[in-house]
Amino acid sequence: MKLFYLPGACSLAPHIVVRETNTDTTLVKVDRATKQTEEGQNYLDVNPKGYVPALQLDDGSVLTEAQVVLQYLADLNPDSGLAPAPGSPERYKLQEWLSFVSTELHKNMGSFFNPKQTPEWREAVTALLGMRLDVLVKMLGDREFVLNGFTVADAYLFTVLNWAGKAKFDLSRWPTLVAYHKRVGERPSVQQAMKEEGLL
Repeated sequence: MKLFYLPGACSLAPHIVVRETNTDTTLVKVDRATKQTEEGQNYLDVNPKGYVPALQLDDGSVLTEAQVVLQYLADLNPDSGLAPAPGSPERYKLQEWLSFVSTELHKNMGSFFNPKQTPEWREAVTALLGMRLDVLVKMLGDREFVLNGFTVADAYLFTVLNWAGKAKFDLSRWPTLVAYHKRVGERPSVQQAMKEEGLL
């Protein structure tokens, strides 16, 4: 398999999962501006959407969208505990978390990197994101991870929270999230993935 990624982008989440499970995967870096891979391939031929992640399977087929790629990798390794069994009530809770991270956190935090974002737009997003993070703290409660143990949702949530520094979004209002980010960031799989992407 090949995992197409941009350093520090949402593709970091499946990269973490690949390292967590020791899944045999080739990493292929994509240039954001040119849409060329480090192998000289036009990335749009792999994923016409133009963004990462994309996971090219051994049969040549391609999966995109972080939520899907994460669940696919977890299901390749059912004994890893990274996702509850398909069809179980716990799996739907995982999907609820993945959806929340994707639609409410990823999209809002990611908007800070849009060069066309105006001060008014940033102010509105900051207020909305603040409300979502208030909810996130309540959802997490006193748990170490979003569910009962580290899952693909934690890899995704860590990745999005990791953007806060670069986006100049202050997380100190939410000490629970600061502690969560630090805790997840210390996992060997997270450290390895971040080193491989040049983030440490």
